[in-house]
Formats: sequence, C-alpha cells, structure tokens
Amino acid sequence: MKKLLTVLALGAAFSSGNVLAWGNDGHRAVGAIADQLLKGSAAQARLEKLLLPGESLEKIANWPDCVKGTYCGPQSPEMLTYVAANPKHGEYHYTNVPFQNAHYHDHGVGTADDDIVQTLKQAILVLQGKADAASNPHGFSQREALILITHLVGDIHQPLHVGNAFLGKDGQFFVPATQEQIDDVAIFNARGGNDLLLDDAKMTALSDAVIPAPLPADADAKPASAYPKSPTKPLHSYWDTTVVDYAMRRLSTRTPQQFARTVIASAPVVSANSGDPATWPYQWADASLAASKIAFTDVVAGPATQQTSRKGDVYNVWNLNVPDNYPVPSSALAKQQLIEGGYRLAAVLQAIWPQ
Repeated sequence: MKKLLTVLALGAAFSSGNVLAWGNDGHRAVGAIADQLLKGSAAQARLEKLLLPGESLEKIANWPDCVKGTYCGPQSPEMLTYVAANPKHGEYHYTNVPFQNAHYHDHGVGTADDDIVQTLKQAILVLQGKADAASNPHGFSQREALILITHLVGDIHQPLHVGNAFLGKDGQFFVPATQEQIDDVAIFNARGGNDLLLDDAKMTALSDAVIPAPLPADADAKPASAYPKSPTKPLHSYWDTTVVDYAMRRLSTRTPQQFARTVIASAPVVSANSGDPATWPYQWADASLAASKIAFTDVVAGPATQQTSRKGDVYNVWNLNVPDNYPVPSSALAKQQLIEGGYRLAAVLQAIWPQ
C-alpha cells in the first residue's frame, strides 16, 4: 500500500506540472467573462472571423493545454500541425521569476525566450498586424495568436505561473540573483510549486471548515475518478484547480458561465493597463508576482525528502505547512485573478480591434 501511495503521489506531481493551469473550469471562466464583456463590440466581430462555427473564447480557452496530450480527446489536424511547428509549446505557459521579486525583466532569473511573457507579446503583435519574422519567430497565424492569447492571459493570472519558489534542502526560500546559483545542489527550482507538497487530507479538513459544500452535480457531470487519491497534492495543482472550485463554491456557482455572470453583475474593479498592448504582458506578469507573494504568505517548507520519477530520476520535494485559514485567502485571490484575467482578455482584444 505504501508503494501504491508513493506511485500515486509521483503521478500527481508529474501530471500537474504546468499542464492544466487554472484547470478546465478556470480557463473557461476567463473566456466566458471576456465573451460576455465583448458582446456587440467591434472586437467580437473581428474575432468571430478567426473562430470556427460554434466556437467562443470560452470554448477555445483550453486548446493550448489540450494539444499536450489526448485527455481532451483525439487531436485535430490543426492541433497536430501546431505541435509539429512548436516543439517548445509547453514552455509558452509560464515563467519562473522568484516570487519575492517585484518585476519581470527580459533575460532575468527564471525567464526564457519562449516563456509566457514573450509568447503573449508575439501573439499580440500578430493580431496587431505588426509582426515580422523577427518579432514572430514561431510563425503564429492570426488564429493561433488568438487561441494563445485567450489561454495565456488566463495562465499569466495564475500566480504560480509567474512567481516561482527557489529553496535550499533545509526548506528555506531563497532569492537567486543569477541563473547559475540554481545548481540543484544547494539551491533548487521548485518548478512552479510542483515539488512543494500539501497534505491532501489536512487541506480537505481545513477547507471543509471554511468553504461551502459543493452544489449538487449536474445529471450529465462526469463521475469522480475511481483511482485512489494521492496523499499529497502539489501546491501548483492546488492553485490550478482546487482554489477555482473553492471560488465557485463561495459564489454558489457551478459552471464557468454562471461564475462569469455572477462576477460581472457585481461590477468588480479591475485596474486598467496602459501603453501599447504588446507591453501589457509585462504589466500582467508584475501583477501576478504581487499575487504570488500572497500565495506564499506564511507558507513554510520542511526539509527536502527524495522521490523517484517514473523514469527513475531522483528529485527533491518539500512538504508544506500553511495557515489553517489558507483556503479562504487563496480562494479569494483566485476569484480576483480569474476576474482580472477575463476583464483583461476582453480589454486587450478591444485595444487590438477598437473598430
């Protein structure tokens, strides 16, 4: 049994690694908010020319995650073509700036030429019609650019897709000044929180005390997995999916469209971006870094322990302790980030296509 639980823990850690940021419902919620905000606008008319019949921003929001495997169903010829042309497409979804930092800087620690900020900038330039071979090295089409923007605006508002933890074997968080300091001997990359583990039973007990029970499932809802649950949950996975569920439950909503209607009706305050839309990804990254500081508030890591991957690689993980009320501020932050993602997705498309 102990061996089985270890295998399950490893499976959870690797299957969640930057695979489904915000999860299916979170990305759909961002798209659904933007869909509703754009109704009747010039931008809606322009984007509909790039969408297939029956598509919407909500419906394409998970496309860049679906191309990573077959868990959304068989890949379409369009998906296969995109994957073949973009061998690093998995790196488009995140950056790994130390969460303690205030700003994203080109070529800074944890950044990359193919990270989320650079990819968003390229996709925005494509829709603006400004891209040349130098500014669009991946050769994104306008449809691919729209799909990427729809998804990655959601990703960049998931705090752990921007603010990353680096730490020593003793569990102390560290702020590397150079990339060379992250040597996997004294200083380690926690991989967006995938190597930081929460006790799942403890987190469930904490949430049961402070988060409303889920609404009854729809009749056509998919049944819960029959596989035994892992005893641990990566912090990244918690922020991808668990807090989205909590945020929806706290609003008594079950679907992304219900969530979108409810939050729009509340007239939320969302700060506006300024300057050329191609610079907005930098502003979004900085805002996400600020959010990641909240995500790591009073989070304490224990000493490193080792696990072995399915491929036989040995790597370090750190068990986390979080405040007893952690589900409350984390779900509140997730709600705000989802709202801001949806509103900013609508805003950037309106800025690109004002008429």
